[in-house]
Amino acid sequence: MSADGKIADAERSPARFASPADKAHLEQQVALADAVLFGAETLRAYGTTMKVNSPANLQLRADLGKPPQPVQIVVSRRGEFDPHLKFFSQSVPRWLITTQEIDIASQNDLFEKVIILPQSPVVIWKEVFAELTNLGIKKLLVSGGGSLVASLVQENLIDEFWLTICPVILGGKTSPTPVDGLGLENKSELQLIETKVLGSEIFLHYHFLK
Repeated sequence: MSADGKIADAERSPARFASPADKAHLEQQVALADAVLFGAETLRAYGTTMKVNSPANLQLRADLGKPPQPVQIVVSRRGEFDPHLKFFSQSVPRWLITTQEIDIASQNDLFEKVIILPQSPVVIWKEVFAELTNLGIKKLLVSGGGSLVASLVQENLIDEFWLTICPVILGGKTSPTPVDGLGLENKSELQLIETKVLGSEIFLHYHFLK
């Protein structure tokens, strides 16, 4: 996030202000995960996802008995995407979580698995996570956006929280933050585990107190 706590500007443009060190840090976290979960708006903004590319991280996954790439799981109520997004040509497993009764057969070229949730104003994420666990997802990385993260924090489903503070100010009262949405019903407290400074960036690692 920026030094003033934003993950994008007021137009929600893709955040391109992180350093190569931060991107390497993110790739390492991706390498440790069984799956990466992110919202549809995050996908539409970037058009792609973080793959495991470095030989060291590919070897790490092999040593852990994991396939070369984690599953990339998109959350979308409508389940509608531009099939020409680079994401759909990346060599990664792709799953979709949606509430829309879509023609699953028509999505076979885009997603290997489609999980259709009951139509409801609110997603019960504990039930979704239970299903993902049954499908073999034990370690899940949530990469955004802020509204999705807020929903998971609200249900007390996040164990660790990683933040990189970048030396830039974006401003804007409508600019999204790492935990966005309408606000939490109850505050969530964190315990700082690790702090690292690389150049002008600060890497923070927190544990949620539950």
